[in-house]
Amino acid sequence: MEAKCTSEEEAQAQMDIWKYVFGFTEMAVVKCAIELRIADVLESHDGRPMTLSELSSALSCSPPILYRIMRFLIHRKIFKEISVCHESTGYVQSPLSRLLMKNGDNSMAAFVLLESSPVMLAPWHGLSARALATGASAFTSAHGEDVWRYASANLAHNKLINDAMACHARVAISAITGSYADVFKGIGSLVDVGGGDGTTLGILVKKCPWIRGINFDLPHVISSAQNWDGVEHVGGNMFEKIPKADAAFLMWVLHDWGDDECINILKKCREAIPGDTGKVIIAEAVIDEGEEDKYKDVGLALDMVMMAHTDNGKERTFKEWKNVLGAAGFTRYTFKHFQAVQSVIEAYP
Repeated sequence: MEAKCTSEEEAQAQMDIWKYVFGFTEMAVVKCAIELRIADVLESHDGRPMTLSELSSALSCSPPILYRIMRFLIHRKIFKEISVCHESTGYVQSPLSRLLMKNGDNSMAAFVLLESSPVMLAPWHGLSARALATGASAFTSAHGEDVWRYASANLAHNKLINDAMACHARVAISAITGSYADVFKGIGSLVDVGGGDGTTLGILVKKCPWIRGINFDLPHVISSAQNWDGVEHVGGNMFEKIPKADAAFLMWVLHDWGDDECINILKKCREAIPGDTGKVIIAEAVIDEGEEDKYKDVGLALDMVMMAHTDNGKERTFKEWKNVLGAAGFTRYTFKHFQAVQSVIEAYP
């Protein structure tokens, strides 16, 4: 039986479809704003509004083109426009635009630049092929190898990934320690599995100075890792052996892999920690299919990103996480959700 739509629903559909026709424009214009350093220049003006003339001069931009870009971004509340003297207007920052500063404390600019890069956009054109019976990896179809091999052979792209993960780490670790600091109490040593350039562990050890950190990742990733007090960098393969520590930490690592790979990684983590006092701390999205939260849409979008950019990665529900943890030999686990993309899972052998 065909469900009938109301005239209001039909009218709404006529408006909503345009979001999908031109959906790419928001990412593209935000990327443009980052590359032009609009937020950085406004921030350097000490909170004072900048007129179009001042901003275009500072950026070396065409005033008419910049005006249209700013009009688009202001409409989306990314920047603000306020009245200044002589009946003109000026541009100022907003909380959202500050996240686009290249060097801001909570900047997400590097993440936008990664996801909007040609390398990461190309696989999206093969998403429908991924859904067909062949199930071929969209990233491999676009680039001839998976994302990890591609990154190891293309240092510029590897840096994009490391920079994006570092900017995410600054936001995520602050959220975790601010909402759930007890998770790290009593831990003398912590191995960050797939820790990238060490930013995650560097920030964590600074907030929790009693922890001795071991940043563990592939050798080509460790080769460009930053120096952090209290952090040792170790190169290796998490599918083979993980350095021993009181606890293991994985943030946005397991979602890159299918269930069998996740079980293997978690078993290696279990081998690396003490059987009686050790634990594995996992920071990942948990898709709750029965409830709504402010970040559910982000989690569902991330699931599509995993489909486009990995071979078997996915975001998992509570039930799927429990199945993976149980199969890896963890007998106890707790889930803690807070106002962030990730939840914190503590798993005990």
